[in-house]
Amino acid sequence: MRTKTSAAAFALVLLAAPLVFNSSLGLNLLTQMGIAAIVCLSYNILLGQGGMLSFGHAIYSGLGAFAAIHVLNAAVLPVSLVPVVGGLAGAGVALLLGWLTAQKSATTFAMVTLGLGELVAALAWLVPQVFGGEAGVSGNRVAGAAPWGITFGPQLQVYYLVAAYTLVCTALMFAFTLTPLGRMLNAVRDNPERVEFVGYDARRIRFMAVVIAGFFAGIGGGLAALNFETVTADVLGSQRSGAYLLFTYLGGAGHFFGPVVGAVLMVLANVLLSGITKAWLLYVGLLFIAMVVWVPGGVVSLAGRLRWRDVPKYVAWALAFAGFAAMVEMVYQLQLLASLGPQLRFMGLALDATSGLSWAGAAAALGVGSILGMRK
Repeated sequence: MRTKTSAAAFALVLLAAPLVFNSSLGLNLLTQMGIAAIVCLSYNILLGQGGMLSFGHAIYSGLGAFAAIHVLNAAVLPVSLVPVVGGLAGAGVALLLGWLTAQKSATTFAMVTLGLGELVAALAWLVPQVFGGEAGVSGNRVAGAAPWGITFGPQLQVYYLVAAYTLVCTALMFAFTLTPLGRMLNAVRDNPERVEFVGYDARRIRFMAVVIAGFFAGIGGGLAALNFETVTADVLGSQRSGAYLLFTYLGGAGHFFGPVVGAVLMVLANVLLSGITKAWLLYVGLLFIAMVVWVPGGVVSLAGRLRWRDVPKYVAWALAFAGFAAMVEMVYQLQLLASLGPQLRFMGLALDATSGLSWAGAAAALGVGSILGMRK
């Protein structure tokens, strides 16, 4: 009953979200969140369910995106089915690489995926006929027939296509967790020796998990190709794989919907936070460290840990962070934005990076907030 309620609520959110966030920016953000949710959920098949720390997940989503953009340009399939080609490409690559990565687990698995990720990213620059070199490969999603008047030109139509894929893929990945293979994958994560003892092949289970994760990651890549109508070699890089790892963990790898929360955070950080401050990567890194140390269950686990009696402590830590962030922004203003002068706006306040008063105020906020936050 609880599962059905959650599924209905998720579907309702996907359906109603464009009615609330109906601007061009809002629709674009929602579309990217749906795409990121599919990829992060696929990554969690490896990390959360299988205990496999992968540094090369962008291989599957990236190559799926390239396969999709080439099929889109060939106009051999309806646009709505192009993401499936991306999924098949991701699964095909996983079939080739999975047998190698699944041979070992833990640190060895992580190192092999890191090496393969760098290898594929480097090869992309050597085959410009396929990957397009620096310019990448562009496509046109509105070319061809328009059944029922759906051209996928308006962003709203693209969003609902992404929402449909997000709903179906999420349902399928949740169903996978309930299958015998999904249960055995959990067992391989917790105790691979016992799995081998009772007669199952842990390597084969890991291999099948990699292929399934590659399929859904490829679908996400195919949807991204439709949304942006261009694919570059950057989608294969280690930075993209690292983002999937970081935000899946931030959302909560131990909870099924944790990666969905992480996907929302990833899009907000990449699109909104990066436009607000040059130091956004620093803040994301600090947040990741804080979550690993103090909240290893991710953002979704906070729901059961937050208490009204601790609100003053949360406010104190927010004050401390604001003071720290003000100091960081002033350093960035002096070092990277010197041509714009020492003045800057921070949280509605006018600061001067060369003024001792601004530095004293930021230091006071950091110190007072830290002291109050650490009080029991």
